[in-house]
Amino acid sequence: TCVTEELLRQRAEHNNRELFSLEEISLHQQEIEQLEYIDKLCRDLKILYLQNNLIPKIENVSKLKKLEYLNLALNNIERIENLEGCEELQKLDLTANFIGELSSIEILKHNIHLKELFLVGNPCTEFEGYRQFVVATLHQLKWLDSKEIERSERIQALQNYRQVEKQIRDQEQVYLLQRTREKEEALKKIQEKQEKKKEKQIKPKPGFDGRWYTDINNINPDPLEDKENHLQKETEKEYQEWKIDKDDEEDRAFWEEPTPYTPESRLEAHRHLEEKRRVKENIRGQKVKEKPPRTLITAEGKVLNMNEPKLHFVLKDDEENNQFILDLAVYRHLDSSLIDVDVQPTYLRVMVKDKPFQLVLPAEVKPDSSSAKRSQTTGHLVISMPKIQEIIMANRKTPTLVKPSDSNKLQTNIKRERVEKLEVDPSKYSFPDVANIIQEKERIGQGPINLQQQKVIDTENSYVDFEDNQDVPPLI
Repeated sequence: TCVTEELLRQRAEHNNRELFSLEEISLHQQEIEQLEYIDKLCRDLKILYLQNNLIPKIENVSKLKKLEYLNLALNNIERIENLEGCEELQKLDLTANFIGELSSIEILKHNIHLKELFLVGNPCTEFEGYRQFVVATLHQLKWLDSKEIERSERIQALQNYRQVEKQIRDQEQVYLLQRTREKEEALKKIQEKQEKKKEKQIKPKPGFDGRWYTDINNINPDPLEDKENHLQKETEKEYQEWKIDKDDEEDRAFWEEPTPYTPESRLEAHRHLEEKRRVKENIRGQKVKEKPPRTLITAEGKVLNMNEPKLHFVLKDDEENNQFILDLAVYRHLDSSLIDVDVQPTYLRVMVKDKPFQLVLPAEVKPDSSSAKRSQTTGHLVISMPKIQEIIMANRKTPTLVKPSDSNKLQTNIKRERVEKLEVDPSKYSFPDVANIIQEKERIGQGPINLQQQKVIDTENSYVDFEDNQDVPPLI
């Protein structure tokens, strides 16, 4: 695993994922095997944690001018290098590495602000004269392996420096020769294991050849074939159990085998654990795949209500707007990309992190006109679903569309109409309307609208000087 920009941004959440202004970052236990991008993307770093990884070499940190504390404990580092550019470095932790080339500490003379150094747990600490050599080489140090350096100790180390240096060099050469042999043996061991894996083929138990045959054209299954399939499944299950037992035996043999504590053995152990983890994930994935599918709709076509994510919900019938409104209490911090909404005419389905919420609706709705929104404060999912059937209200006239240009005319006509109604409405005036006075017996309409027949006026008595012309036809 390498250091990537995405990894740096994930670990920089406390700085809003910003790298240019990042001053502290922790990359411990990330199985990092190579340092990259840190000195290019995080120039303002002051504290860098890289402990418990698989880093074999110190690199790509020399441009961190402001770096004050570097923690590289529990890695595979064999020598100190590439730290000259860390001008502000004050504390360096190299606990439990594989540093045997003790003379490489001379590179730290350039780090004039270095006050604390940790080398405990490295092979070089077993050299005779180790502490005296470090104290005499690095004059700026105040603490070595959590122990303060006294003035008298430094004076004595400087007095015996030549003799101590020769001892360290001799022991260092012996260690380097030993490391060369260990590397050769590790390489040879890896090659032998690879050859064994190629030659060794896992033979399954009798009765199972590792292949499955399926007749895709067989529409009506034969009972005999069902029995054979059952036997094949049982055989496969036995084979899987046998394989797991065999893997457990190999795993036990791997850990019981005596090996020297070297960077190669540590890396090999990591590879072994990684392979075991991958196998377990594959087995877990197969178990998940074998899980029977959920029954959302029965074979008869009946839609089932389901609330697998166990969310609180409220379904409202908005009669005024002729629609249903569903308020689903989705988790507030859940990403909207993990929610999938499917509105059908008779039911609604919401997938929340692959868990279905399904609800049968009281009436048919319009899926194309439906809408889904999330509340920015509560995170709730609100789904509006217009009904297909319109509600007809009693004594309710449908509004007609009016052009904007005719709006003024319409308002004027309404005003005039109201004025005319007020003028002819007898209930608004106290004086009687003599024009409509008629006898009660002449009324013929007694219904709710009081229909009346107009009184026929005798034309003969109305006009005294009336002359009848025979040439004019009578009026109808």
